[in-house]
Amino acid sequence: MNLKLFVWRQKAPDTPGKLVEYEAKDISPEMSFLEMLDVVNEGLIKKGDEPIAFDHDCREGICGTCSQVINGVPHGPQERTTVCQLHMRNFKDGDAIYIEPWRAKAFPVVKDLIVDRSSFESIIQAGGYVSAHTGGVPDANAILIPKSDADRAMDAAECIGCGACVAACPNGSAMLFAAAKISHFAALPQGRAEAKKRVCLMTKEMMQQGFGNCSNHYECQAACPKGIKVSFIAKLNREFMKSLGYNGEKDPGP
Repeated sequence: MNLKLFVWRQKAPDTPGKLVEYEAKDISPEMSFLEMLDVVNEGLIKKGDEPIAFDHDCREGICGTCSQVINGVPHGPQERTTVCQLHMRNFKDGDAIYIEPWRAKAFPVVKDLIVDRSSFESIIQAGGYVSAHTGGVPDANAILIPKSDADRAMDAAECIGCGACVAACPNGSAMLFAAAKISHFAALPQGRAEAKKRVCLMTKEMMQQGFGNCSNHYECQAACPKGIKVSFIAKLNREFMKSLGYNGEKDPGP
């Protein structure tokens, strides 16, 4: 396969960027998208040009770092697939492919296709954890949890924090990400003790980081490589309503 690539190149956060045209020649349909970029970068290095900078780690679809917008779609055209799992057989010989970084105020571009997603880490640090002592594994297993609650918690825990929901949302909202993390803990007894504090702190931090509001476009659900449902946003809203009157120090009661 021979392809024409239009890749966003930006040397630094404070410099302007632009789309630059490249050729990807003799690409195997069995290559992953990142392997194709590796081939292009090898050619650039041989010519003495600077390679395209992009994030990646596990290349197994579980870490979420391979964040790229491909032809206007976060993670590309295949549903429930990260860029590292996207194969070139999804494209045709002669195709033009546009590759850009996440576009959101809260995700500033670091270089080329790499963005700073530390704002997600700030949301987690604000309250995305359980600080109560739950004992060892045998003690934790002694806590009976209804299967429906466990299943819902696991569905929410599938979120890998890639940021595709933010990149897809016209408002740059992180509601699906925050909702998945909050819903994960809210479904389990270990997380309910700090539920009111958690939802208050995490939603406050989300706003402070510059993310937009949710206006029910559902693009987040469509772009999510793990299929996180927008129903978790409804769960976040319910948890937030339960927290009304919480002053950050004591539980106001039911």
